[in-house]
Amino acid sequence: MRAFFLAILFSIFSMQISAFGHSYKLKPGDTLEVSVWQDQKLSRQIVIGPDGRVSFPLAGHIKAAGSTLETLESRLKQRLKKYYTEELDITVLLVNTKNGEDEFEKIIYVTGEVRKPGPFVIKKRTTVLQALALSGGLGPFAAKTRIQIRRKVDGSNVLMPFNYKNAETGRDLTGNIYLHDGDVVVVPERGLFE
Repeated sequence: MRAFFLAILFSIFSMQISAFGHSYKLKPGDTLEVSVWQDQKLSRQIVIGPDGRVSFPLAGHIKAAGSTLETLESRLKQRLKKYYTEELDITVLLVNTKNGEDEFEKIIYVTGEVRKPGPFVIKKRTTVLQALALSGGLGPFAAKTRIQIRRKVDGSNVLMPFNYKNAETGRDLTGNIYLHDGDVVVVPERGLFE
């Protein structure tokens, strides 16, 4: 049952990230993760240069700024197809963004019992409450006292509890921390007697 739930959660995240990739326009300074399944030696992180282009082995310089992730994937496939006999499977993911004022932005994820789950691009100092507001607020069946922030620290997963009820009333704001790049805010459904 747990594996089934994780598979569904992964597919929802994949759909949300895919929708996010369709709308976000890449900018100079953005960091991308490129995976080429047919040739793992080509998989790497790249940064869009000040001229709006990326440099990729065998593909040369490609215009990336102003494009979506899907468009860049297509351009890479087009440039690399002459070197491979089979259809290429290339994935481009946004790792980090950089806005015009040279202030790095981050991508966080909000999932569970919220009105609009998915990935969100946030500024440096965004709190848990602000992230929940970005996701449209809590859904009607949210477990307000059992929200978790999941963070990767030195390769290990760290869980941090957040009590929305206490923060909402102003009694205790200690759990309303600033989010880091890649954090996942999980809002579970409340139990029968909550």
